[in-house]
Amino acid sequence: MAAARPTPPAVTTILLVRHGQTPTTGKVLPGRAVGLHLSDAGRQQAERAAGRIGELSNVEAVYTSPLERARETAAPIGKVAGHRPATERGLIECDFGEWTGASLRRLMRKKEWATVQRAPSTFRFPGGESFTEMQHRMVTTLDRLRAAHPGGTIVCVSHADPIKAALAHALGTHLDLFQRIVINTCAVSVVMWSPYGPTVLATNSTGPLTELRPA
Repeated sequence: MAAARPTPPAVTTILLVRHGQTPTTGKVLPGRAVGLHLSDAGRQQAERAAGRIGELSNVEAVYTSPLERARETAAPIGKVAGHRPATERGLIECDFGEWTGASLRRLMRKKEWATVQRAPSTFRFPGGESFTEMQHRMVTTLDRLRAAHPGGTIVCVSHADPIKAALAHALGTHLDLFQRIVINTCAVSVVMWSPYGPTVLATNSTGPLTELRPA
């Protein structure tokens, strides 16, 4: 009698989607300020992202940051995936504290901006969150969500910095280097978790998702 084949380890895949473009993208640091919605271009980006994700047949759940721009991005994704997006506060943007709503041009003139870019692990936004806290929050949230979907595929709609921090962690890259990762609006990054750890299948992708798999 042939020996039974061992059961393959459960592999969970998370699609990390940055929200679509807003009227202030690239101009200000919106942070957690409420009332910021997608622009027309952002809504089009969200529809295109939904179309790409809709080609996947095994999406089990869609989670989203509670901010409007993320929920509006998640809505068409949830529609094509057949799942109502669930709000997950752990996916929220970094708390920029007193810098919330400030123009990027003005912030770049601050002496602290060099620290934000070159040694972010040492920086806390005045009255807000540190990058280290943000990364811990994001990674802990993804760990909890993937544990709830062993062997499945889920979508998490979030923001640029939390996604970059999560990817740096998955890549084994120090947080001080996470600014070297680029995440554009509505780009999809894909991380696969197995019992052996994470494997990054894509970063900042705007192409097909159906062929993504480990080499």
